[in-house]
Amino acid sequence: MNNTVPRNPRVLVVNDDPSALAANLKSWGALGHCATGVRSADAAQARYIEGSFDVLMLDVRLPALSSVNFVESLNAQSGLKVIFATGCVRTEKLAPGTAWLQKPFGLPSLESALRGTTCMS
Repeated sequence: MNNTVPRNPRVLVVNDDPSALAANLKSWGALGHCATGVRSADAAQARYIEGSFDVLMLDVRLPALSSVNFVESLNAQSGLKVIFATGCVRTEKLAPGTAWLQKPFGLPSLESALRGTTCMS
């Protein structure tokens, strides 16, 4: 998987908690990036097929399907950068091109996860 992210990435945020989703979208906007939000893996899969995104940010605990399994179902294809955002401690080895962002996080941590400049744990 390619770790490079375009200068103005298109971001798909998946979080089933409406307030957390709104906060994530606001954070991406504060960094100057365009982000689209959905509340389920099914909606994310439909949006992913419909359009093109450079970054996929997911809450680890999604209803019906874990975000790790969801990313595996996409085959982590085409250089898509994946950021797992969670309050949980990382227990799995991350695939190349992915980052683990520990909640709560601020804009510097989000930017670092996007650029892959630090390993979030």
